[in-house]
Amino acid sequence: MGKPTKPHKPNKPYPEFPLFPHATGRWAKKIRGKMEYFGRWGDPDGAVAEYLANRDRLQAGLPRIGKTPADTRTDTSSGVTVRELVNQFLNSKKRLMTNGELSRRMHHDYYSNCEMILDLLGRDVLVDSLAPETFDTLRDSLAKGVGLVTLGNRVRMTRVLFKFAYDADLVDKPVKFGPGFKTPAKKALRALRQSRPARMFEADELRRLIDAADPILRAMILLGANCAFGQTDISTLPQSAIDLDGGWITFPRPKTAIMRRAKLWPETVEALRIAIAKRPKHKREEFAGLAFLTRCGVPWVRSGSVGSIIDGIAQQFRKLLVELSLNGNRRAFYALRHGFETIAGDSRDQIAVDYVMGHAPASDDMASEYRERIEDDRLAAVAKHVRFWLWPDKKPTRKPRKPAPDGESTAA
Repeated sequence: MGKPTKPHKPNKPYPEFPLFPHATGRWAKKIRGKMEYFGRWGDPDGAVAEYLANRDRLQAGLPRIGKTPADTRTDTSSGVTVRELVNQFLNSKKRLMTNGELSRRMHHDYYSNCEMILDLLGRDVLVDSLAPETFDTLRDSLAKGVGLVTLGNRVRMTRVLFKFAYDADLVDKPVKFGPGFKTPAKKALRALRQSRPARMFEADELRRLIDAADPILRAMILLGANCAFGQTDISTLPQSAIDLDGGWITFPRPKTAIMRRAKLWPETVEALRIAIAKRPKHKREEFAGLAFLTRCGVPWVRSGSVGSIIDGIAQQFRKLLVELSLNGNRRAFYALRHGFETIAGDSRDQIAVDYVMGHAPASDDMASEYRERIEDDRLAAVAKHVRFWLWPDKKPTRKPRKPAPDGESTAA
């Protein structure tokens, strides 16, 4: 299946026909500097009748017959184009991002997906002209050159986009995707995951990364291994969230706004002291409180050109992986978070592990709704378990019990 075809503009029914075929699928005419629309291509007689009934009123600056001024939006409720939908959708997401309700990375993903949809469907195609077979073809196009996980994300974001059209009253009825426009089945995703190598670093690999990294990146890697921090977590981490003397970090996860608290290893405390001491001067006052800044005094993860994200942490970590020949197996900085979850789970305190990870609880997890705190000794035990996995030589050995003198009982 190829790229969805765009409709071809029809010719005028006769030379004197007063309207022209607009790319949105409607007959149109510019009046008083404004584009006015008069019915669909398939009904030229109805379009010209509507034009003649409203021509004089529109030329006088009056609303159309039977419509209030609020309705004079040229019938976009039933004739909005994909371009118009995308613009309104992205503006809505941008407002959420500005208000702190949507991450920059998620906004970037929506932006990239919308650009793809515009290229595949066409900017001037009417939303209400899209049929289920169009979405079948679109799914085939979205699947080219990517895996099942990426395809699932693309399908999910596309459904959110076109659901927005109805929720925002841009179309009169919900868009019908058809039975085929779905995310990949969970069974297929499970089989794919089982066929791939583990997405984590083993202890010896992680030690090599820590030893070879420069002081700044070393502190970042230790935060990933010790506290399950990702790039955005580190880039937005305020110094006020770090208690180096006590050895704790208390910082809500930016992605979920779920509170997290983690016990810092002595190695992480030492690395953080060095990294913070080397921190460059902030470029803008809003960056003054951040624990990590680039040489230019800006956050390591930030917005680039329109719709793009600059992730300096991922870039530096990738260079280190190549240098140590550890690249491959789909492993990047986020694999540190995978490793923490995997190893910390063996501590047999999943509630404490979830608290460090900053996982959003399931909707039916009523215990999390009532749980007000987790004792620090449980969080410290999780951190200690992962630390001794990473550095088994630092695990204290039990001293052998002295044998009891002859004739004395060892019973309590």
